[in-house]
Amino acid sequence: MRIAVYGTRSYDRRFLTAANAAHGFELSFLDAPLSPATALLAQGHEAACVFVNDVADRAALEVLAEGGVQLLALRCAGYNNVDLAAAEALGIAVVRVPAYSPHAVSEFTIGLLLALDRRIHRAWSRVRENNFALDGLVGRNLHGRVAGVVGTGQIGALVARALRAGFGCEVLASDPVVDAGLEAIGVRYVEREVLLREAEIVTLHCPLTPGTRHLIDARVLAAARPGLVIVNTSRGALIDTAALIEALKQRRIGGVALDVYEQEAGVFFDDLSSEIVEDDVLQRLLTFPNVLMTGHQAFLTEEALTAIGETTLRSVADFAAGRSLPNRITPEQVRPA
Repeated sequence: MRIAVYGTRSYDRRFLTAANAAHGFELSFLDAPLSPATALLAQGHEAACVFVNDVADRAALEVLAEGGVQLLALRCAGYNNVDLAAAEALGIAVVRVPAYSPHAVSEFTIGLLLALDRRIHRAWSRVRENNFALDGLVGRNLHGRVAGVVGTGQIGALVARALRAGFGCEVLASDPVVDAGLEAIGVRYVEREVLLREAEIVTLHCPLTPGTRHLIDARVLAAARPGLVIVNTSRGALIDTAALIEALKQRRIGGVALDVYEQEAGVFFDDLSSEIVEDDVLQRLLTFPNVLMTGHQAFLTEEALTAIGETTLRSVADFAAGRSLPNRITPEQVRPA
């Protein structure tokens, strides 16, 4: 089976090639991301493999289908960049990697929070210039603070446990499904509005849906506790960036750590250090001293990349053999009840 792998980087090639040793598929690694313009590159392939910022809209899917693609394999958990209804209508099955390494993302979340709260990123920059002064580096303990975890799936649950059992925070949680194990260690489930109003720290671990898009907006930020710290390692569009910038300018926000950004497509995963970045909102965000941003790397561990490669190609093998697809995602699965 031939697979067109879009938007590949060196680590994609390394781990997918290793995983392919058990299958022997023909992998065509493409530097370009999927879009209506690049979908022609998959002609003659039975499957296309894409990542979080590839554009799998109806236009791109139509070109893929015309070229013979029958399977779209997402090497990620999120699927908000795929027109699932169009894929179904065109006869393209869509599979994803629902859980590759919850520990990778949860650990990175805690790492961002600690770096932001204790000014580690600023201290690192200073000492490289032989500046060892401590002025402006005063942080806060996590112990005893109120932390809110939005979404307690596998990743959010690990973050909630770390904050509660590891650091002694009072932890509020919001999720349609209550985790009894978290309740047993003192995590308290509340309505999302209550969490966003009462928490001193908020971490986001939910999928991007119409109901969660811009769940952090101007209204929420205005009602939040002064000095709120926000960490987002989930999806960029969970936060209204323009509203966030206004709240930062008004000094209502204590700090923000972001591994994702709502307009990251075309920016993240590329070296633009010699380019002029035209995204004024992103550039303004990066000017704040209490904003820490990384380029969507929370998933980037050897363990996670191994799991992504193995799960993705196992789904392709199941499809090729006509077996059931446990990781298939359909419009019915994401349609609200």
